[in-house]
Amino acid sequence: MPSARMGRMPSDRPAGPFTPLHFQLVLLRRMADHNPELVEAARRELGVSVTAMREANRRWQAMRRAGRRPALLSRYRSILGVPESTETRRFGDVTCQVMRWPVPLWPGLRFEVLLASSGAVLNEWLVRAPGARPAVPAGLADLTPWSCTVDEAARAFAPAVPLEGSAPGRWGLAFTAADEHGVPRAVVAEFTWGLMQRWWFRA
Repeated sequence: MPSARMGRMPSDRPAGPFTPLHFQLVLLRRMADHNPELVEAARRELGVSVTAMREANRRWQAMRRAGRRPALLSRYRSILGVPESTETRRFGDVTCQVMRWPVPLWPGLRFEVLLASSGAVLNEWLVRAPGARPAVPAGLADLTPWSCTVDEAARAFAPAVPLEGSAPGRWGLAFTAADEHGVPRAVVAEFTWGLMQRWWFRA
């Protein structure tokens, strides 16, 4: 469940700086498509209205579309501050920089941005925080909303095949897992900002 460590924001607060709280509302707005009950509980814990969540998402989308918008990484720095951690990671011959920020709604997770040497943002999603106990789903019954990240599900149900998401900020995994009768079935799991949302049996 979410943590209430982030301060509350009045529902009808005038537009001002885009803060970490606003950014969390952006993450929640996309997740509301599949898990409105969880999002509603998190929104109430943050003390914001549905209107405030929609407005935060509207402002975020406007920033992304703005003709003179700053680089995406610069925007994350301006909103989330100095990264909690920064490291270099190699993928074959490609060297990338990885930056992570805490997300108070999910204390055990971090928002991770993968940056190419050219400065382009290659990926942006939620991952398990270093040192936090990882989720280890043993079967489909453990794949509940918000229970694990893409990487954790991919390891638990290897070999899993990445799928293109149905919308920005979404990812999919295809894998085989046993149903309630122990019969192997083709499964598709969908993630929003890297966090588990739903799964279904593939036809």
